[in-house]
Amino acid sequence: MPTIRPSADLRNNYNEISSFCHEYSEPVFITKNGKGDLAVLSIEAYERLCGKYELYRLIDEGLEDEKAGRVQPFREAMTEIRKELRK
Repeated sequence: MPTIRPSADLRNNYNEISSFCHEYSEPVFITKNGKGDLAVLSIEAYERLCGKYELYRLIDEGLEDEKAGRVQPFREAMTEIRKELRK
């Protein structure tokens, strides 16, 4: 069940919201005039979310490369990388 708080709580109960976000690693949804406005989460949770997004993006890019035939055998790739490292 998502945690939903009114915007006034950011000012009046900031420490409580911050503690919740850090303890549970979940966002708190902030409403303004009864409608969804913001999602607040800890820096750690935000960085984890960004990391997952980046991983999924890279996986998708790899799958697209495979479909387009832009791949090579592992041994060939490692040989090329080693050559580059020796330069």
